[in-house]
Amino acid sequence: MFGFLKKVADYTRDAVGASQYLAQGLAVTFDHLRRRPVTVQYPYEKLIPSERYRGRIHYEFDKCIACEVCVRVCPINLPVVDWVMNKATKKKELRNYSIDFGVCIFCGNCVEYCPTNCLSMTEEYELAAFDRHSLNYDNIALGRLPTSVTSDPAVIALRELAYLPKGEMDPHGVPDTSPRAGQLPQALLDSWAESEAAAPASTTTAAPQEQG
Repeated sequence: MFGFLKKVADYTRDAVGASQYLAQGLAVTFDHLRRRPVTVQYPYEKLIPSERYRGRIHYEFDKCIACEVCVRVCPINLPVVDWVMNKATKKKELRNYSIDFGVCIFCGNCVEYCPTNCLSMTEEYELAAFDRHSLNYDNIALGRLPTSVTSDPAVIALRELAYLPKGEMDPHGVPDTSPRAGQLPQALLDSWAESEAAAPASTTTAAPQEQG
């Protein structure tokens, strides 16, 4: 008798659990049905990349000293530095510099450890090509600065979805004065600086109270 009742209780518990999981899944489904679809009409519309986006690497030939630090810190030894030793000046003379973006993993180590800051990340992500050999950029191609999304007259720049107002999923036509659900990087930096400046003041005011 007790075994039968235990089986009935277990079956009832499993049925209730299954119904709860089904209700949770339907709740998520109905929540997404109320949202408007987010469609970016690429290439006429483009999202603005974040400030720390790791796009195509920009290279400045005049700043490079051919130290090959970028080659040593690269996980796959990717940059190719072609240089010769000038016997008169006993210094390296840079001939060519190239990076194959078909192999690059965009880790940013070369940019971080470059002693002369001749390497930098850009917001260019359109690197598709029909031939993989065309992705091997030399120093001339690396020196080309990409057109910023915000300054390109041919496209409409759209804000990131994280900075849209609360409950808003359509980035089209949202005024700049609308309150954002998330803070911009500059706003986060300002709030952090204010909290750091207020922390020593609160510590000094709390010290006399502890002594008293």
